[in-house]
Amino acid sequence: MLSIKLITDQGIDVTAIHIDMGFGSSKDKSELLQKRAAMVGADFEIVNIREQFIEEILFDPKYGYGKNFNPCIDCHGNMFRVAKGLLPKYDASFIITGEVIGQRPMSQRAEAIRNVTRLAGDEEGGIILRPMSAKLMTPTIPEKEGWVDREKLLGIEGRNREVQLRLAKEYGFEEYESPGGGCLLTESSFEQKIKDVIAHEKFTVADIDLLKAGRHLRLPEGAKLVIGRNKEDNEQLMKIDNPKYMLAKVNDIAGPVSMISKNATEADKKLAAKLILTYTKTPVGSEGSVTIGDEVISAVPFENKSYAQQYFVVK
Repeated sequence: MLSIKLITDQGIDVTAIHIDMGFGSSKDKSELLQKRAAMVGADFEIVNIREQFIEEILFDPKYGYGKNFNPCIDCHGNMFRVAKGLLPKYDASFIITGEVIGQRPMSQRAEAIRNVTRLAGDEEGGIILRPMSAKLMTPTIPEKEGWVDREKLLGIEGRNREVQLRLAKEYGFEEYESPGGGCLLTESSFEQKIKDVIAHEKFTVADIDLLKAGRHLRLPEGAKLVIGRNKEDNEQLMKIDNPKYMLAKVNDIAGPVSMISKNATEADKKLAAKLILTYTKTPVGSEGSVTIGDEVISAVPFENKSYAQQYFVVK
């Protein structure tokens, strides 16, 4: 937001691009991002690259991973490659980004930024301008050509965000993204879920949203079971269209929405029914039923939820 503001204040038209890899957030933030872009005077577009990211980046990053399953350097370079390909569409001349030298330990060290730039196919001093740290970097084409006044850009370095927070206050930004985090791939629990999927089946775009909702269990004969934790999870699971999974819903009593592998064995489906009923108010020792796909399975819930923990993907 600050980088865009520094450029729009120079009378330059900006289109803010949100490149959607699928792992930025567990919730849909499209309306919020649109609002933030408007606050800094920019148009806004979402570019979905989920399939390309999975096929080309996520499982084979040239520069490896961070602490968890986050290929940050390759991810950043890929975003810039995508953005470069979009320049003609928006009749744009250059790219800006909010990166700050030294702010993030993996992807924003000076050497990492150079690697990102190389991955993007943009030589240093090319068309990728970083307004927040520009005065500490080689002048780019937009600066050398006079499209952008370099003197009105910044020279921020390091992890301290004092300058950014002061500027946000000056600009009247009362709502903005948290300075840290923001990518699910940096979370160890999410990494465990991904590793569980690839240990049993091919990871697909349809798996991304499923990983964001519910409790994830792997049953003894290989089936994956996802049990909604709350109303929000239930609503999200109802919307998911994943050809590898089918819905499982409790009958005659309030209960969680669940999903289970379509190729689940009868033994796994019976166990799934017991586990799902355990997360309802079905009295202990009483029988309930769960519709899994087109099949109605009767079962008695376990005495307590702790029995389910042995199957949790995230321990």
